[in-house]
Amino acid sequence: MNKPIVIAVDAMGGDNAPNKIIDGIELYHQKNIDILFKLFGNKDLIEKSLKNKKIDNQSYEIIHTENNVKNEDSALAAAKRGKNTSMWLSIESVKNKTSDIVLSAGNTAALFVIAKLNIKMIEKIDKPALSGLWPNKTGMNIVLDLGANIECNEKNLIDFSIMGAALHKSLYPNETSKVALLNIGSEEIKGNNVIKNTYQELSKFNSTLFEFKGYVEGNNIMCGDVNVIIADGFTGNIALKTAEGTANFITSELKKALTGNALGKISSLLNIKNINNFKKKLDPRLYNGAILLGLNSPVVKSHGGTDYIGFANAISVCEKIIKGRLIDKIKENIIN
Repeated sequence: MNKPIVIAVDAMGGDNAPNKIIDGIELYHQKNIDILFKLFGNKDLIEKSLKNKKIDNQSYEIIHTENNVKNEDSALAAAKRGKNTSMWLSIESVKNKTSDIVLSAGNTAALFVIAKLNIKMIEKIDKPALSGLWPNKTGMNIVLDLGANIECNEKNLIDFSIMGAALHKSLYPNETSKVALLNIGSEEIKGNNVIKNTYQELSKFNSTLFEFKGYVEGNNIMCGDVNVIIADGFTGNIALKTAEGTANFITSELKKALTGNALGKISSLLNIKNINNFKKKLDPRLYNGAILLGLNSPVVKSHGGTDYIGFANAISVCEKIIKGRLIDKIKENIIN
């Protein structure tokens, strides 16, 4: 029997915790029982949530603490709150190698600061990057950095390319990783000096990990021609928020059009399958799970407001990261 993957879960992080955490584990447990969940948080509340759940009691371990990081805490306040919060203890278990990966739906800034305080950077990587999943016409993109670093130099962007491609290969091992730099045009002369210099370096980069495809413009992110998109944190965060806002706008307007009058309702009934497929494509729960790359152990951030379905998808990301040897892939390909 293979050794189970051990996921350290901040069971008190995010909205409606620990209930949605336990519901998400139950949903995922139905598909995969080879995972041990270390649940850090208030034992009484966790056991109450576990009552009547179809989860094998050999599949989890509860590590009790009554302290947790609040959503309204600043990153500094969270770090000062002490080493006995559910978030800190879950990260510490990864640091101490008693867990393989940490998953939290809690305070994003606090999670990353506490992670960086506890876990060393991978050697030769200068800055961590926040990466996320982003749908395209043919599958899924990995996009980074989404806000961890406002300013980046050429080496940072090359490191992000390697880390992003390693993540893509871990999650989608049968696909070719195709890296592109997010830019204001597709021509070589477009962009600032950092982008242009990075383009030149990646054009000469010899790697079996990924293919470099040059530049990608914002309007082509979802075309599917590339699947690992690299940007500094300022640009990446704006692109992410713009895409999220556009998806919400389209979904909201479509709902109005299909429910606003009798003709719209009839149309929606006639096209129910296509409409459901469209809604599924834009459902953020299916892409839940941001990954902090660059640390010596993987850290996954679930959206705080997601439901149990979204949390179950974040668990899937954790499993694939460990099975796909993400950290080893980065170390094998990183350059000086």
